[in-house]
Amino acid sequence: MSDFDIAQALHCSAEYTFPFSDLEDVRTEIFELSSDLDLRVTHNRKTMKSVANLVLAANRLKKSLSQFNSDYELCSAIMDCVVEETVFHKCWNSFQRFSCWKQLTLCDKNQKDFILNLKRSKLQAVILKGGYGDCKVSFEMTSYGPPPNSSADCMVVLLSVTKDLHMSCSKTDDKVLLNLEECSEERLKEISKEEDMVRFLFNKSGMVSLYTFESVKYPGWFISTSSEDSDQSVEMCQIDAASRVTSFKVLT
Repeated sequence: MSDFDIAQALHCSAEYTFPFSDLEDVRTEIFELSSDLDLRVTHNRKTMKSVANLVLAANRLKKSLSQFNSDYELCSAIMDCVVEETVFHKCWNSFQRFSCWKQLTLCDKNQKDFILNLKRSKLQAVILKGGYGDCKVSFEMTSYGPPPNSSADCMVVLLSVTKDLHMSCSKTDDKVLLNLEECSEERLKEISKEEDMVRFLFNKSGMVSLYTFESVKYPGWFISTSSEDSDQSVEMCQIDAASRVTSFKVLT
């Protein structure tokens, strides 16, 4: 069947162009298969002219069905000749902010909550006793698209303490630092993958009730707290760092 040439089945020359191939009759439909892959189907509009041309083409078939075992094989051979399959991949060059956002608090497995040290402009993780629940930092988490391809439970997010104060990452020597940095909402609407502004973004991933927050700019570095009660630091660390906790409950 691979040697079948539809031109051999027609009286017309190979240079003949069907009249229904005019661009004005072409229609394209796009079906989204996943976040980064679409199925694009291009076909001619259904008109009486196209039906008539199809009937004429069928009547011009010279070869008998003897070389095919069934009508299905003949149809498949014809379709192999006239249907062209092309795969398109979306190329994302930037992260765009979604309109949705939500308020949340973070708590590690040792029941440490995040608080803000105003004097040092740093986040700290402490075990809050009764009556001090209002000291927790209420983060505003904003989602960005497109989401990563690795998992349906993973998304790119911005974590904000106030309207213009956000978590960000920087690097000194071989160590990634967690900062609180001021930046206007307008500048964070769209962030190019190639810009330094990706320092504000984190990959939020996890299952059920525990999530990790990995730096987009510095892959392999995660927001973490200490497993020791006396250590109140909130820092970036690598996933296998000793005495650091990288999984958090997200409470809304």
